[in-house]
Amino acid sequence: MAHDLFLAARAAMAKAYAPYSKFPVGAALRTEDGRVFAGANIEVASYPEGWCAETTALGHYVMAGGGQITEIAVTAERMARITPCGGCRQRLAEFAGPEAKLYLCDETGVVETVTLGEMLPYGFKGEILK
Repeated sequence: MAHDLFLAARAAMAKAYAPYSKFPVGAALRTEDGRVFAGANIEVASYPEGWCAETTALGHYVMAGGGQITEIAVTAERMARITPCGGCRQRLAEFAGPEAKLYLCDETGVVETVTLGEMLPYGFKGEILK
């Protein structure tokens, strides 16, 4: 199952708009009901005001009605084992529990699996804002 998520992330990465950094990234999320949402990074001339691949995937996910995210794959053309940036770790934690699997990939597939909780052990919790 992880490999198909990698393939979705890689396909999204092929659509990245990264003319400034030349660093395309793709991400794919799977919800507990099996739906997959993918996204690529998108840069703008007011650098660094673009958005990350994970943010794009989350936008598709939210617009489709959301759900619990159980798996996440991230891949980059020029970096093996890329992880979500700090901001994206927090964004992902908003919709995925700490047990969600995070697949770190190279150009051929998944090379390491960690949990979101391992990547963001002390993330902000929304209930403190209520």
